[in-house]
Amino acid sequence: MFQLRVYGTPATMSAVADALDGLVGVRHVSLVESRRGSGVIVAADVRANAADGVLSVVDRLGVPADDVVFSRLDTIGFGPENTELVALVWADMLAQARVRARTSARYFVLMAAAGVVAAFAVINESPVLIVGAMAISPDLLPITAACTGLVLLRRSLALRGLGALAAGLAATGLVSALVTGLLRIFDWLPSGFSLSEVPAGQTHIGASTVLVAFAAGVAGMLAVETRASAAVGVAISVTTVPAVSYLGVGLAVGEFGKSLSALWVLLANVAMMLAGGSIALALQRAFTRSQPSA
Repeated sequence: MFQLRVYGTPATMSAVADALDGLVGVRHVSLVESRRGSGVIVAADVRANAADGVLSVVDRLGVPADDVVFSRLDTIGFGPENTELVALVWADMLAQARVRARTSARYFVLMAAAGVVAAFAVINESPVLIVGAMAISPDLLPITAACTGLVLLRRSLALRGLGALAAGLAATGLVSALVTGLLRIFDWLPSGFSLSEVPAGQTHIGASTVLVAFAAGVAGMLAVETRASAAVGVAISVTTVPAVSYLGVGLAVGEFGKSLSALWVLLANVAMMLAGGSIALALQRAFTRSQPSA
């Protein structure tokens, strides 16, 4: 359930209230005079599956976006039996995807930190450190943003998501290379170190890597819809962080040619995650459109 508040002039708000009264899934529409100025507030309770229609009506009536507030409500007690437990608000999905596609300083710091941990994981062949690096990495965010852009036909959003992912993975790989290079300079690498199989097994394309990446894409998209992305982010990163860190370590120790197989694994994994996440979102969109409006 959402709570809607719309601010504006009396004439416009009267039109908004009349329009909302005729929409299925909108209840308790009220008009309240503002205590300051000549403005009026329209308030209403809106079911999740009616939110996009409400936003379209408000936009059509010329209300500025800054004067529209949607708040999620956690209801206590008995609700309507036909209330959907999970319903996507596409305007919210699009807004969240735009945020996830940004390359903020915090994003790069986390990707770089993942590169440090993953470098030691590759060098020491440590599965525990690989899991730690995957838990740190926030690459789930730009991947799901790109999927949202693809499904909702927002080309610029899809490109920004892919660009943010590429930049973040580049940061992870470069930091892994830098850490390994410093260890090499100070002779802190294990005696006789040579690049071997990465603990997560992300150096050769096989049925398991492809299917895991596809499943991770589906799980990642469903997770961001329910604000549960932190836990599922590890599943996403298992297909990206080990491979890109393996490339960085290989570059630093002069065995880049040997590590190139991880590049093809990385590209295949990203493609399968985009496919999985996009298909999951597209099926939900098709299902939503097939539902009756009443």
